[in-house]
Amino acid sequence: MSQAPIVLEARGITKQFPGVLANDHVDFDLRQGEVHALLGENGAGKSTLMNILYGLYQADAGEIRVNGNVLTLNSPRDAIEHGIGMVHQHFMLIPVFTVTENIMLGAETDHRSLKSQSPLVKLDRKQVSQIVRDFSHQYGLDVDPDAIVGDLPVGVQQRVEIVKALYRKANILILDEPTAVLTPQEAEELFRIIRELTARGVSVIFISHKLKEVLAIADRITVMRAGRVVGATTPAQTNEHQLAAMMVGREVILSVQKEPAQPKEDVLVVENLRVRDVRDLEAVRGVSFTVRAGEILGIAGVQGNGQTELAEALTGLRHIESGTVKLVGRDLTNASPRAFTQTGLAHIPEDRQRHGLVLGYTIADNMVLCDYYRPPFSQRGVLQHQVLDDNARKLIRDFDVRTPSPYVAAGKLSGGNQQKVIVARELSRPVRLVIANQPTRGLDVGSIEYIHKEIVLMRDQGVAVLLISAELDEIMSLSDRIAVMYHGQIVTTVDAKAVTREQLGLWMAGAQPETA
Repeated sequence: MSQAPIVLEARGITKQFPGVLANDHVDFDLRQGEVHALLGENGAGKSTLMNILYGLYQADAGEIRVNGNVLTLNSPRDAIEHGIGMVHQHFMLIPVFTVTENIMLGAETDHRSLKSQSPLVKLDRKQVSQIVRDFSHQYGLDVDPDAIVGDLPVGVQQRVEIVKALYRKANILILDEPTAVLTPQEAEELFRIIRELTARGVSVIFISHKLKEVLAIADRITVMRAGRVVGATTPAQTNEHQLAAMMVGREVILSVQKEPAQPKEDVLVVENLRVRDVRDLEAVRGVSFTVRAGEILGIAGVQGNGQTELAEALTGLRHIESGTVKLVGRDLTNASPRAFTQTGLAHIPEDRQRHGLVLGYTIADNMVLCDYYRPPFSQRGVLQHQVLDDNARKLIRDFDVRTPSPYVAAGKLSGGNQQKVIVARELSRPVRLVIANQPTRGLDVGSIEYIHKEIVLMRDQGVAVLLISAELDEIMSLSDRIAVMYHGQIVTTVDAKAVTREQLGLWMAGAQPETA
């Protein structure tokens, strides 16, 4: 691989935002047919560098070379014309369009009808659909060209993004946090696709926080911290602990340290819960469980088995068809989200942008979304701006939110820092129950370590915690008990210490507990 030609090179890239030096003389290169992983904490400058390489930002200093030629990339169209494609962490797809229509979007003029001089353009969906089928066969992507994107699982939507880049003849592919929304099985399938792409000469930049995945897929690894490159290595020369220390600048404890749980009274009692999904199909089918004060109950399962609908029903975001939900003895079945919050619920939602934040609001305002109408944040209906400011600055400091100001719009933050804002707001309030749905999705190892400590601290203070995560390692290390969810039902609940990863994997795939 070291003899392969360099296809992309960034030299001395510098980018300054108000109050933040995002990139400080960064050097980075990519060779043909390799996977070059880029690691770093939230706010380290990874996404800024990639946005410069994709033409979304323009560097203040430095140069970009593609195949040895110096380029000026003023827009993504410029990048695409030079063979650079990017799959963003939050997919750029239109849910109501078909796969074919999404792939054509922005490139329609390449396939207009030339048989007449009519000003009307005829989109050749049939031709593009066949190209999608050819790509699916060639790279093993398994994408139905006629499917509606909004009906597809997240992992398949990501394949659509990859096909969209290949359709535009990308031979350099930037994958920004590509496994952040994938199950372990979908991540393995993505790695197979990446290996197939690189075997055919495509070069991949792989941005991730997940050290195991980087060690499994990368040929080279570059680490950034505070806007600078602080080291470069290969998987054969390093390990998880060394990479974590390079990223954070200190030793990081990758395993969760906790004492045995001391569970007390029931805090959340769910009985025979039935919930339908957006397609009006039954997604939660007769689920019953309890979560006690001073314990963490983990819900394990492959994404799409009813966990999302369960969490939404338990937080007032989705209608309950039948069954009951009681929080600290109060029946909250089909109550409003505010009723849940006022009764003592803290909610870290799965979709941070849709259910966790108001993206146009400032960080300071987002920090008090649950309590803005209460003292001390509000007095006689008037917001106390100095109190909001003091609260925001304290939480930004305590939860290490990377921002130049509390008055930056939440939508301007990186995905990981958006998650930190939510976690800071929810875990800083006096609560009785925490429902944490994918609480560390998109976070770096230092932030994951901190949030895991905070969740265990909440448990040790007598708070009940319901943890829903697609990360099996997270479920096993944090949970005191584990409930396995399959096809909308809880198939078994076990002591976390009495089960192996292999057993959980079998149950998650549908094996019966007595036969697993």
